[in-house]
Amino acid sequence: YANQLLKCNLKQYLNLGETIIVTIILPEGKKLAKRTSNEAFGVVEGLSLLGTSGISQPLSSPDQLESYQQELREKAKQSDTLVFCIGENGLNLAKQMGIKEQNSIKTANWLGALLVTAAREEIEDILLLGYHGKLIKLAGGIFHTHHHLADGRIETLITHGAKMGLETAILQQLLDCKTTEEGLQLLMKIDAENNYNWTARIYNSLAETIDKRSRNYVKNYIDFDVNIGSILFGRDRQIIMVSEAGKLLQNKLIV
Repeated sequence: YANQLLKCNLKQYLNLGETIIVTIILPEGKKLAKRTSNEAFGVVEGLSLLGTSGISQPLSSPDQLESYQQELREKAKQSDTLVFCIGENGLNLAKQMGIKEQNSIKTANWLGALLVTAAREEIEDILLLGYHGKLIKLAGGIFHTHHHLADGRIETLITHGAKMGLETAILQQLLDCKTTEEGLQLLMKIDAENNYNWTARIYNSLAETIDKRSRNYVKNYIDFDVNIGSILFGRDRQIIMVSEAGKLLQNKLIV
């Protein structure tokens, strides 16, 4: 598609018989890619600048939030159970799991606002399905997940590691991790080498906290009880952890 896009826009400037060589350079692309979920889409050694559509969508603009809210209201007319998919990878995984499109809605970074909107529409059940590097922010009380506004992901991971009794030396290693994905890989490596289960214990604590803090967040704005469960997956789109409420909602949604 990128090749077609370039030809469409550049061919008009060439005279008959002329050719052009196009070189696209993204400084530090490999380094910047480590901060994204591109590998989950098969994009390695660099970045996919405009995805597969070639269209940049301003997912953090107020207009985009209104669009998501309208979609939520429409789907609320069909079902009282929704799956909040944080990004395209969440939508794709939901489809692979057998969750119907009518139950799935893309949220991007607007989790807090859309949770409240769902409560106002009297949605009874919400399953949060997202990359662990995004959903972990909810465990830290951050409900607008754009990285420009707030972070605290590694700190939240370390907090739950300490809560589970993780030894200080490993906590210090986690503190040196640049991303939650790097932290996850570290925990999995330690588990594999020592026959431990730190990853499962820590991520179970995170998932249950995400559910609890999400329910409390809704209650801060509207007096309506919403049952919330969560599923966290990694860059390889393999599920890391499902909360207890998430398991029940998953069984309800996949028939």
